[in-house]
Amino acid sequence: MKRILIAAGVFSLALGFVSCGGAKGDDPGRAYMPDMYYSRAYETYGYNDVEGEFDSLKRRGINYTGVPVPGTVARGEMISYHLTNDSAGLAAANSLKNPLDSMAATKAAMREAERLYLIYCGVCHGDKLDGNGPLPAGGAYAPVPANFTAPNIKALSDGHYFHVITYGIRTMGSYASQLTPEERWWVIKYIRSKQGGGSTADSTATKAATDSTKK
Repeated sequence: MKRILIAAGVFSLALGFVSCGGAKGDDPGRAYMPDMYYSRAYETYGYNDVEGEFDSLKRRGINYTGVPVPGTVARGEMISYHLTNDSAGLAAANSLKNPLDSMAATKAAMREAERLYLIYCGVCHGDKLDGNGPLPAGGAYAPVPANFTAPNIKALSDGHYFHVITYGIRTMGSYASQLTPEERWWVIKYIRSKQGGGSTADSTATKAATDSTKK
């Protein structure tokens, strides 16, 4: 019995030395099932070029570009704008309604909408929406921006506003990269709130205003 205990003690001591690694302590020892312990570090949505794995995927006809699947919508985002950047698209935009009209405009939401307007729109259209922002007032901008308080501009549809913000018109550039679709609708909602309740006119008035506007 004594010999068995001694042998067990010696074996345990030897096993301890083996598992503790080298003299400097920089050897982690042997790993049980190393394929699981040292697994390949695949990054989610990454190219994962691990020992040519990315190339083998390409050879099998699997191509990852990082671009969302066509027709999909990111979580929390609105459906992508589908109308074209031409006169037909602008005319079709008149039928669009602001999806935020069914939502209660909280003070926090309107403050954010005002902030976005002042950053991206106010520099030309002015904080009073009168088309007299710092840029045209300083003489650095020749074309006169639209006056959102003018009757013909107020008569334009929300969809017209959205289309113009998305694609730009004449000397005004696109703001699609600065404002998400939802933010564009919030800016429009803010503009409407400052127009004294102005809203979309009927299609005849909207068409007439479209022809006369100098946005």
